[in-house]
Amino acid sequence: MQSPTYLAEGLRLPTNALDYTILAIYFVVVLGIGFAARRSVKTSLDFFLSGRSLPAWVTGLAFVAANLGATEILGMAATGAEYGVAVTHWFWIGAIPAMVFLGLVMMPFYYGSKVRSVPEFLLQRFDRSAHLVSSILFAFAAVLIAGVNLYALAIVVEALLGWPQWVAIVVAGFFVLAYITIGGLSSAIYNEVLQFFVILAALIPITILGLRKVGGWDGLSDSLTESHGEGFLTAWDGTGIGDPNPLGANWLTIILGLGFVLGFGYWTTNFAEVQRALSAKNLSAAKRTPLIGAFPKIFIVFLVMIPGLVAAVLVPQIGKAGSDLQYNDAIPYLMQELLPNGVLGIAVTGLLAAFMAGMAANVSSFNTVFTTDIWQQYVKKGRSDEYYLKFGRLITAIGVLASIGTAFIASSFSNIMSYLQTLFSFFNVPMFVVFIIGMFWKRASMKSGVWGLVAGTTAAMLNYFWIYKGGVIDIPTDQGANFVSAIVGFVAGGVVMIAVSLFTAPKPEAELAGLVYGTKSPGMEEAPEEGDDAWYRKPALLGWGAVVLAALCYIPYSF
Repeated sequence: MQSPTYLAEGLRLPTNALDYTILAIYFVVVLGIGFAARRSVKTSLDFFLSGRSLPAWVTGLAFVAANLGATEILGMAATGAEYGVAVTHWFWIGAIPAMVFLGLVMMPFYYGSKVRSVPEFLLQRFDRSAHLVSSILFAFAAVLIAGVNLYALAIVVEALLGWPQWVAIVVAGFFVLAYITIGGLSSAIYNEVLQFFVILAALIPITILGLRKVGGWDGLSDSLTESHGEGFLTAWDGTGIGDPNPLGANWLTIILGLGFVLGFGYWTTNFAEVQRALSAKNLSAAKRTPLIGAFPKIFIVFLVMIPGLVAAVLVPQIGKAGSDLQYNDAIPYLMQELLPNGVLGIAVTGLLAAFMAGMAANVSSFNTVFTTDIWQQYVKKGRSDEYYLKFGRLITAIGVLASIGTAFIASSFSNIMSYLQTLFSFFNVPMFVVFIIGMFWKRASMKSGVWGLVAGTTAAMLNYFWIYKGGVIDIPTDQGANFVSAIVGFVAGGVVMIAVSLFTAPKPEAELAGLVYGTKSPGMEEAPEEGDDAWYRKPALLGWGAVVLAALCYIPYSF
């Protein structure tokens, strides 16, 4: 995808007082939730993990809403406009299986070990060096990704409403800073639940009115088949090994690079997501969190893909040389063309909510990791809980300011989505290989964790900057290069971990209880709650149900 990170100047929306009133009401409610959540923040655990007290439906919706940021809204619609139905790969292959795996397999380890963050699990499974390296890598990546969402918000607001970029950055940054600093993670999560429904309220009218504009699904498919060929409406066309396709990836790199390495690496180790599950009230609720989130994730793809397909019909030259509209303009263009005032205000609010949710998720995970994993462990040990609570609020402000700075780093990349996928291949994939080997192989030594992280990150960066950017091997697109980098980083990290483990001492088996598959710690043994036998409370049924639904949705587009 070669679309730039700016929107066409001609996309200025005809907003009026009604639209701005809706937007103002939303911001007031956001701050109101922050002040309401403040009453429950008494300790640092309340601030960073909501006191582990939230019900599964709340954490489940927050889990999926935290991902509804820049890539999900603008980036995926743009991908649909350029690649067609192939955008489903990012959802049904790159997300759903990993979310199910997190709920069924990994959450018992995370929640049962009572860790406060993903890096803290590495401290228990490996040693302090692995913990420190993973904490620094994650904190750095969280600020970079928060900056992506902030920059995306700024360019959208500038194009649609005419606000200068710096105004949009300051306003959004202030509101995120305010409600997280005031109410901690509970404020972020309850706002994400609100944002989830606001985002749906924005996307559903665009999708319905867009389909109506092009004559329904039949009219849409006929027009796209005529202008783009039948392959545009299938997910796997041209993905045979050696066959050329616009995505620049074959079925092997899609399944291994996107589906396994990048998908599992993101959903199972990215603390911005896992933090929502760790805030659940018990192990059962924590396991259901990603599974509940998987259900709307299955269908959200239609709300971002169809607008992209509609834009490709209404503006056949979108993204082409000489066109005023780029692929990233798909949803803003439809907002301008299709939505009346009032509904337009809801749509603008939904876009802002999406970017604020993505930024808030990364800022809240950043303040937790920096405070509990870096500051408390290595800088200021043994201080009072009140001290760490105050420091957590301070580092939140620093994180928001740093995100404003990294927003300008994002502006130097030609594509927001490619930039994010590059970050995931550098930071999430090496962490995933360390986790997966550490969880399933008792022999993995204490020192293998840090060397696996270093080797995986280094190999992924070498592949991207030297082999791909340096032209050593011809990889057609940035997306294809990211898939390959992810595979290389995973393999390198795994090989180094195994090699190091063979020559260094393993962790004593008595210290592995609850940290390795097949072992159980006392914290993982829970009595079932009374009345906890309903079908929607059974993680296995939810998980396999999500897989079956994904398969049923996918079949029509696979042939």
